[in-house]
Amino acid sequence: MTPPEPSPYRRLWPAAVVALFGAALAGVVVYLIVTAPKPDLLAQGGKREKAPEFPDKLDWLNTSGPVKLADLKGKVVILDFWTLCCINCIHILPDLAALEKKYPNELVVIGVHSAKFENEKDTKSIRKAVLRYEIAHPVVNDAEHGIWDAYRTRSWPSFAVIDAEGNFYGDTSGEGKLEVLDKAVATLIAEAKEKKVLNDKPIRFDLVRFRETADTPLFFPGKVIADEAGKRLVIADSTHHRIVVTDLDGKQLAVIGTGSPGYKNGKFADAQFDDPQGLAIDGDRLYICDRKNHAVRAADLKAGTVKTIAGTGKQEGRFQARLNDTPVAAATNGLNSPWDVLLHGGQLFIAMAGHHQIWALDLKANTMRPFAGDGSEHITDGPLPNAALAQPSGLASDGKTLFVADSEGSAVRRLPLSGEGRVTTLVGTPNVRSALFNFGDEDGVGEKAKLQHALGVALYGGNVLIADTYNSKLKVLDPKTREVKTLTLKAADAAEKGPLFSEPAGISVVGDIAYVADTNAHRIRVVDLKANTVKTLDLKGVAPPPPQKEWLPPDEKRK
Repeated sequence: MTPPEPSPYRRLWPAAVVALFGAALAGVVVYLIVTAPKPDLLAQGGKREKAPEFPDKLDWLNTSGPVKLADLKGKVVILDFWTLCCINCIHILPDLAALEKKYPNELVVIGVHSAKFENEKDTKSIRKAVLRYEIAHPVVNDAEHGIWDAYRTRSWPSFAVIDAEGNFYGDTSGEGKLEVLDKAVATLIAEAKEKKVLNDKPIRFDLVRFRETADTPLFFPGKVIADEAGKRLVIADSTHHRIVVTDLDGKQLAVIGTGSPGYKNGKFADAQFDDPQGLAIDGDRLYICDRKNHAVRAADLKAGTVKTIAGTGKQEGRFQARLNDTPVAAATNGLNSPWDVLLHGGQLFIAMAGHHQIWALDLKANTMRPFAGDGSEHITDGPLPNAALAQPSGLASDGKTLFVADSEGSAVRRLPLSGEGRVTTLVGTPNVRSALFNFGDEDGVGEKAKLQHALGVALYGGNVLIADTYNSKLKVLDPKTREVKTLTLKAADAAEKGPLFSEPAGISVVGDIAYVADTNAHRIRVVDLKANTVKTLDLKGVAPPPPQKEWLPPDEKRK
């Protein structure tokens, strides 16, 4: 992901500066996004320097208190520089988990959370992300980027490796670095053994999940869809790794999935998902974005079965940039974090967050192809093949136009479903270098309006309702005038205390009622758009899944 401003631009590579200067002389406007990935991790030549120590007075999670590098003497350490919004940072978590499993007693991973968005500086938000992403190593809140600067980091995700004697060994950045990191860790373990400085005694960290359980009916629900014809509600119970179906009043009708992460088709009771997100429904056929499995699944609500219709269960890391490619077989083509789906005219449109594109799946031919976006992460308007999106995560449509919650740009984009035309920006600042860092919480028209990592959109009365996720608000956008206004809402129950929303990520409308996946509050909120009131859906008969054994400390038993 693009680094924060302004510090990265002090480190522009000379070639990039020359290119920009030359283009300016030629009268060409150039929009430069600095990603400048570091080369694969290499040992630093000569004598290794001591790794910079962690500053005092920082908030720590997944530990009983602050950690110092001196506490980890004898361990190989990986610092993972991440921010909770970043899809690339999310993608590398399985790699880190694999390394932790391979080297349980020799390696310690420290997550250094260096925020992009203002909301992400809040330790409470990071705590929720640690639970949602099931992170099992210490995390420090580097809100002011002190550790980031000390290690001269310039992009998310990045990694710094420290040897068993506390010396800086090397660094690298980006996805797909499992092999590089594995080689470095193995090398340093062997070296430490030879020097007799390795500490292979296990460390048991006090994880957040030992104190805050998932024993709620829903756990970080990501998306929700209201099915007016079927008089039912479908909820992506994301961190319970299942789908919950209720009637519109919250009474359980079905549960799809075991509640433990996995990738399995079959009967509802046996099927497994991993962080399901976006949903679309057509009669008794339900389409599901199985985000972490990088697949689209289809559930037959009448037969009670699940099957995969797109994806292989593994991430496809290559950018899919050309839109004129021959359609590929959906069942054998890898996907990259599908986050939302929308059904129109026999096609399933997919917000492919990991590819920064919109894809189209032909349900009759069982083929798919890129539909919009060139695969780069930016906000660039233009013809469908040349436009750039930034982690699209929510879709809505009026039948002619597709509206996209383009989360990393805090933007709402618009494009024609016909496939002929342009991508344009309704909210956000397209075609400027700083586009991904122009966010806030402001009503206004066009570029004067500001959102903060909005993940959900829905249509209501010709307007676009926005789940403005990191501002924990609902907003309404007039697509004709581009005016954005915050909805003025109040709790239906005057006795209710606390904020109305906590990072809402999904929204769906039936009549004058909006159902909102209030993700960090583990609930579905019901918004009466006429009365401007909010209440929590009373879930009846919905129980949490059985606890996962790996969520418990090894020396404790659930009572």
